[in-house]
Amino acid sequence: MLISLIADYGNGDPAFAEVTQRLLLALPKAQVSLLSVPPFSTLATGFWVAQLGLNPGPQERLIYHNCAPRQDKSEPRLDNEGEGLTYALLTNGVKVVGVNAGHTLSFIKNHSQVVQIVKVSRGGSQFRSRDVFPQAAAAIAQDDFSLLGDEISSEQIPDAPSDRVAWIDGYGNIKTTIPAHSVNLNPEDKVIIRVGDVVSDAVYSDGSFRVPEGTLAFAPGSSGWQGNDGKPVRWMELFLRGGNAWERFGRPKVNQVVARLS
Repeated sequence: MLISLIADYGNGDPAFAEVTQRLLLALPKAQVSLLSVPPFSTLATGFWVAQLGLNPGPQERLIYHNCAPRQDKSEPRLDNEGEGLTYALLTNGVKVVGVNAGHTLSFIKNHSQVVQIVKVSRGGSQFRSRDVFPQAAAAIAQDDFSLLGDEISSEQIPDAPSDRVAWIDGYGNIKTTIPAHSVNLNPEDKVIIRVGDVVSDAVYSDGSFRVPEGTLAFAPGSSGWQGNDGKPVRWMELFLRGGNAWERFGRPKVNQVVARLS
């Protein structure tokens, strides 16, 4: 079994090693793949839950995610209580277990056969993803659904915003939450894009490399999955050929607003 562990612990954080140990204690034959998202970024978490879960992969796999900003209540926390654990079964049969916080479930809400509460403690540890959740995740991975509770309707899960930075990859390409099908432009049309407080001109492209060196492209990117209607879901990307779009826009953070001004 492949376990994709998505969390906001930070690259190289020993927390990944600790959680991996607990998961392998219950699932000793599993392989664990690690993905670090920015601190408290439920948007990036949800984006990668969908990107990994809804695309081809091993038949036996589990997405285990933890990004819990504890922002569901503003009052002081008792016993380190945080947002609750959930289980989702995607339309392709992939299992997803993780905290329901912010936008962690937003990208899969319409691609799930069912979303349910997992009946485990919401408190008891500052490090719930190590001390509380792994046993429940392992049980579900092995088709033990005795901990599952009430269903969560799609109306209870917020929609993903359609105007944000979702991710910055290692090349400085900016992945956005702008659906490609919402953009009505022709190749080589000029546009003006604002990310945060920085504005830049760009050229619309139906393929990022079909622009001259040094040109900022606004194009359908490499991220996306198949929709329920069989049509591809693609997300727009900002790509500076021969350069770094993230640097061009002043190093924006995930969740900053992306706006098309023309």
